[in-house]
Amino acid sequence: MPQHAPDRLEDLPYAGHLTPHTGPLRSDGRYDTVHFDGGEYTDQSGAGATFLECALTGVALSGVKLRQARFNEVWAHAGRWVACDLADSEWQDSAVTGGVLAGISAHGAALRRVVFRGCKLEAVNLRAAVLRDVVFEDCLLRDVDFGDARLTEVAFPGSTLEEVRLRGATLSKVDLRGAIALGLPDGHQGLRGALISSPQLLELAPQFAQALGITVKD
Repeated sequence: MPQHAPDRLEDLPYAGHLTPHTGPLRSDGRYDTVHFDGGEYTDQSGAGATFLECALTGVALSGVKLRQARFNEVWAHAGRWVACDLADSEWQDSAVTGGVLAGISAHGAALRRVVFRGCKLEAVNLRAAVLRDVVFEDCLLRDVDFGDARLTEVAFPGSTLEEVRLRGATLSKVDLRGAIALGLPDGHQGLRGALISSPQLLELAPQFAQALGITVKD
């Protein structure tokens, strides 16, 4: 699983090397040890850009195009990402804490050793994405679509899942035991390869029974 993500900017190993960012985003730009602090970016394009050892604090992105962008050792805190295009983007050794992601298109994205902590993810499209060593900690996932995605060693401690779709997904060592609620409209579909607790099994029992054609009547 990913290493513990820092809670404070000053705890980042590269904090002392950060330089402030000015100006708009650039397609195919390269941002190395850059601090994006409190800026607002609307309908801009950073498609194909590379973010290496960067920090984003209190940043608001709306309608920003980040398709095929690469995020390596990026720390994003208390940000707001709305209607952004993150399709086919790559994330590695990064963390998103205390943020809101709404109306995000991230289909085909690749996430490896990424932590989401205290985030709200709503209407996020992660179809056909690849997630490995990813943690959703104390998050709300509402209307998140993992359809046809591949999830390996993904965990949801303290998180609430509402309308989370897994149909067609491939799961391996996916730990759902720490989730507070499992709202899975597809029922048992896509749960093969997941770890669940006994109480969660009882919660899902009616859906399993329906899938097997079993009528339960007292």
